[in-house]
Amino acid sequence: MPLNRESAFALLIVLSLASSLLGEDVGERWGTAEREREYYRIVSVPMPKDAVIEAGAFEVLPDRRLAIGTRRGDVYYVSGIDQEKPNPVYHRFATGLDEIFGLAYRDGALYVTQSCELSRIQDTDGDDQADRFDTVSDAWGYANYHEYAFGSKFDKQGNLYVALGLSASYHSRALFRGWALQITPEGKTIPIASGLRSPGGIGHNEHGAVFYIESQGPWNSSCSLKAVSPGSFMGHPASLNWYKYAPNMGSAPLQPESGTRIVTEKLRVKQLVPYAVVFPYIRMGRSITGFTVDRTGGRFGPFENQIFLGDYTQSIVMRATTEQVNGVWQGACYPFREGFSTGILNVQFTPEGNLITGGTNRGWPVRGIKPYALERIDWTGKMPFEIKRITIEPKGFKIMFTKPVARSRAKAEHFKVTTFTHIYHGGYGGPEVDRTTPKTVSLRFADDGLTAWIDLDQITVGHVHEFDLGELRSRDDEPLLHRHAYYTVNALPRADR
Repeated sequence: MPLNRESAFALLIVLSLASSLLGEDVGERWGTAEREREYYRIVSVPMPKDAVIEAGAFEVLPDRRLAIGTRRGDVYYVSGIDQEKPNPVYHRFATGLDEIFGLAYRDGALYVTQSCELSRIQDTDGDDQADRFDTVSDAWGYANYHEYAFGSKFDKQGNLYVALGLSASYHSRALFRGWALQITPEGKTIPIASGLRSPGGIGHNEHGAVFYIESQGPWNSSCSLKAVSPGSFMGHPASLNWYKYAPNMGSAPLQPESGTRIVTEKLRVKQLVPYAVVFPYIRMGRSITGFTVDRTGGRFGPFENQIFLGDYTQSIVMRATTEQVNGVWQGACYPFREGFSTGILNVQFTPEGNLITGGTNRGWPVRGIKPYALERIDWTGKMPFEIKRITIEPKGFKIMFTKPVARSRAKAEHFKVTTFTHIYHGGYGGPEVDRTTPKTVSLRFADDGLTAWIDLDQITVGHVHEFDLGELRSRDDEPLLHRHAYYTVNALPRADR
């Protein structure tokens, strides 16, 4: 008997779990967990025994407490989160909400993105208990358990952004499901992008532009970071039926053709936004979730102004960097830390510059063994030898490191690059195709050994460029902590850049 889409998806999940149990995914994701502990330790944060805290959102309050929103609809205020051996104090500020995946604080109020609406919650009598609940926006439909809503922090103009997942993961049966919305300071809701599938978070990149995380599935062969701009189409056609309710968006995009490539389909569908950063499936996550930017001023190590992202299925945290080339966003992703206790739903930097992670194993299989957990990542102060950031050049790439490379031992052939892309199609996921192996034809270093420039004999627009730098060593003879990085090329810079 043929399977419908929902049954096929359920079977995929079962097979994924089975493969994990049979050994495909057992153990370390990148094989670096022991070395990672030298530089970034994972600290378990105790929780009240009588509370289930499946953290879906975080916000730092003016008094330096941490607000935590949970999938079960509670908001907790937590003090002591940064203690060396944490023994935090929890205070339940609000309850009765639904699947909280966004928290933002402004002018004495907490703005909570839940499945059904964006709410403003206040304590008006000073007893540290929410007593006023106002609807800021409920301009979207909600009728299915899988219709999650993810909320951003405020931008400089006071706007918030909401990313809405599809109905039952495949359809758009309720208003604006599969859309991104902007909510202004006055409470006006403006549809700004269609074509979302199953977001995992929405926020701002290191340059202040709005991005969201897209999950692997139909029309998305891997998870990705995508830039959100007014009038844009994110690639999944299920939500095109709501354009008549968004006159500011103009006419609906052309229906995309299944079986093409994103780089060629972009020429036909003018509103289509290419994936800014592709996270190769399995190697760099299966279900990427909330993200945040390191603004700690160096308290978290050498990755200031970089994006940190959680992954639900693989219980890992990754890094990403972005840049805009000829008006198009693109960038790279890098491994960071594995070994967390549950599926990660969101991440947030704490007042002291540590990274808090939280999540659950409810709903889908995850690598972590706990049903829910709060864990903190602390930098030990020891500098890892890492690929810090990759940016594109007209004929190749600029690669920055956290420690000086042993230049005398580095050769052009040690900078190994392969490329691939994905099929842009309506099927669930998809293979890596159209592989190439460009040759590194020149190499030069900065005098301090912290930066290398390589030229390739070919850069392929529309491809992920996978770097394997495992043969490099630092000046003190260390191997890279993580040898791989992945840069998505959507445009080439001009030679006069």
